[in-house]
Amino acid sequence: MNDESDLIEAALRGETTAFGELVQRYQDRLYSAVVHILGSRADAEDVVQDAFIQAYVKLETFKQNSRFYTWLYRIAFNVSISRRRRRRIEVSVDEGREMTGSEPVDDCAAPGARLEEEERREQLEIAMSRLTYEHREIIVLRHMEDFSYEEIAEVLEISVGTVRSRLHRARAALLEHLREIMPDGPDE
Repeated sequence: MNDESDLIEAALRGETTAFGELVQRYQDRLYSAVVHILGSRADAEDVVQDAFIQAYVKLETFKQNSRFYTWLYRIAFNVSISRRRRRRIEVSVDEGREMTGSEPVDDCAAPGARLEEEERREQLEIAMSRLTYEHREIIVLRHMEDFSYEEIAEVLEISVGTVRSRLHRARAALLEHLREIMPDGPDE
């Protein structure tokens, strides 16, 4: 059973292994998106777990007129918002880096290239941490999750025009933060 709609139908019939397969398919991707938005691995784990629980409980409300992941992401987004409202704690850049960890680097690259890449990654993390939650989220959805404008509009419950303008402002803000951080300015 590989087709997403077949898995959903099976899960609706009570086959828990079918929903388990949906979890296996999407848990890493959802976790990665949420950790980039929240900046905390522990919070992301909690949000992803809560999102899957809510998705399982509300599965019969999924209309299948969009992708399951888009619907699941919307649930995770709502859980994240609720969590942020309950806890308004600012995390420092160093704490955020410590919580999210660094991404693996290419073992084949020269040591100097790896150091430069790591430095650019750290600068990007710092710049991303300076963005508002709204801007960080739209950057993650578009550039890390590769959502279309229409999918972003659906997840955030805004118009496509608002997606375009918000993404434009988020990119401009990110570029400005990168210019402040990087000595020679970012590559445009």
